[in-house]
Amino acid sequence: MARHCGVRTAGLWARLGTGCPSHWLWGWHLSPGLSGARLAHAGAADQLQREYDAVVIGAGFKFSRASYLLSLLRPQIYTELELQVPAPVPRRAAGPCRHADGVSLLPSCPRRVGPAILVLQRHGLRVLPRDPYSFTPLLEDRSPPPLPPSGAQHGPDPAADRSVLPEGCPGTTGACTQHGKGPKGLPCPRSGRDAPGWSIHCTHCGAVPVVPPLSPFQAYPEYEAFMGGLVSALDPLLDAPPVDTAALGQGSLLQRLRALRALQPLLRAGLALGQQLPRYYEVLTAPISKILDQWFESEPLKATLATDAVIGAMASPHTPGSGYVLLHHVMGELEGQRGAWGYVAGGMGALSQAIARAAAARGAHIFAEKAVCHVLVGRDGRAQGVTLQDGTEVRSKLVLSNASPQITFLELISQEQLPKDFVQQIQQVDTRSPVTKINVAVDRLPSFLAAPNARDGQPLPHHQCSIHLNCEGTHLLHQAFTEATHGHPSSRPMIELCIPSALDPGLAPRGCHVVSLFTQYTPSVLAGGRPWDEQARNAYADTVFDCIEAYAPGFKASVIGRDILTPPDLERIFGLPGGNIFHGGMSLDQLYFARPVPSYSGYRSPIPGLYLCGSGAHPGGGVMGAAGRNAARVALQDFRHL
Repeated sequence: MARHCGVRTAGLWARLGTGCPSHWLWGWHLSPGLSGARLAHAGAADQLQREYDAVVIGAGFKFSRASYLLSLLRPQIYTELELQVPAPVPRRAAGPCRHADGVSLLPSCPRRVGPAILVLQRHGLRVLPRDPYSFTPLLEDRSPPPLPPSGAQHGPDPAADRSVLPEGCPGTTGACTQHGKGPKGLPCPRSGRDAPGWSIHCTHCGAVPVVPPLSPFQAYPEYEAFMGGLVSALDPLLDAPPVDTAALGQGSLLQRLRALRALQPLLRAGLALGQQLPRYYEVLTAPISKILDQWFESEPLKATLATDAVIGAMASPHTPGSGYVLLHHVMGELEGQRGAWGYVAGGMGALSQAIARAAAARGAHIFAEKAVCHVLVGRDGRAQGVTLQDGTEVRSKLVLSNASPQITFLELISQEQLPKDFVQQIQQVDTRSPVTKINVAVDRLPSFLAAPNARDGQPLPHHQCSIHLNCEGTHLLHQAFTEATHGHPSSRPMIELCIPSALDPGLAPRGCHVVSLFTQYTPSVLAGGRPWDEQARNAYADTVFDCIEAYAPGFKASVIGRDILTPPDLERIFGLPGGNIFHGGMSLDQLYFARPVPSYSGYRSPIPGLYLCGSGAHPGGGVMGAAGRNAARVALQDFRHL
């Protein structure tokens, strides 16, 4: 509900597992001897050498994280990085706005590298915390008694969570026990144990009612503590490779001992769950709608929370296993606050640039515009480097790929060099995506009926958070999902609206703003096998804008530029398979032991010396860098034995 991109995503990087072209090349020397950083900035070029100790294909947060952490883990190691283009997260023009992240918008801070964050801050990284986290405006309720537009706001302080009501709302008055319910004191019909109870003062005598107003967030602290317990228990599993099941059953004695040692995080997770294990098992396997029904009665609150369970997934709140995706979006932290999100000052690309600058300061060499054609495999079956598009061969002892599993194993390597069953499993990975990202430039802030703008037009607190539209109930999310499964873009899509320029004015000219729209659900192929053409793109964008207009009249007139990215666009431009922001679905059958496929979930591949370090590897997508760090550790472990 607070997003995304994991901080959370405008390039889909909260949501995007990656936001960069997949064939970028980075290389490193794992031996000392290079003197100092030879680059002025992250995009600088240098003479390409023909041999490195390691090469990384792809770019982005996990890729940068893998390279940077090598130097953290081994201070004597000097890293060399090569990119295809200067900007790790491509920015796409949307009117006059200076920066519009292509896919990612919000990051969750990298996991368990506090000292590294301090280093990145010295190299320009600045994360802007958001308070509140989310705002859900509601349309006018025409059922008797009619109620005007309202909304709910949620932030880091539970005491500050509140319903947002326009002045004069008939639900803002109530009655004391002596006078009963006055004519204007009708309690909100949405009331329940956790629903908004808007009775504040008695209509007749002004006394405060004996029963205090209920809040839609009344049960939220307990719910948050419950979910936090599950996240804490799962932490060890995210920070280590999955258990090597193949080694346990068929490996050498040494391999079996190593695999047994890898069981420790799994055992710690089980012990941490303790007697709550059955309840937590239900969270991981049940539809998120079932879980939320156990905690809340407020439909808008349940729908808002459910967005985190379906974001980036071709799934409904009623889909079994959707609860895990919600957990995945509260696993990171920002400034010690679990599940918090923020904007990166300057756009998400600034995060990758800061990581690259930090690596360069430790001796890294960064090369631009070097695209990989395929991975070199020697006669002994080991990866020996890569071939560039211009025919240049770059030799290396290790190759790490931040590209998707599909690009890595189906495009960069001859399938004859891979086991047939492995190729088949990669081909069968579910990469369906419901996401269409729309970057918008506006000449004024949206003014919501539930929370009108101030007269001076300056941003209000709710402008800085994730704004959830069409979230009056989970049935709307399910309806939008159902339409997409039949090949039709949602007629009332789920919309997450973010305005990063509300906190970072430098993203747009004075008076203007950048609006990022993360929308669902849109099929990759339209009904009847029709492709997405310009007419279909614009028709869907118009539908999205019509929805926003209902909540914030005047929005359409404020638009001065827009950039529409459908699932096929996300695949073509960013190398995301099927447009999937996680490089593959985050369903339980594609996680942990089975990510990307069973028996190859530990970052190693069927090709010795070739590793997967992107969102297609455990633990999946999100701007947390866990896959890159874990893969770097595995690669270093193998390098020591070469």
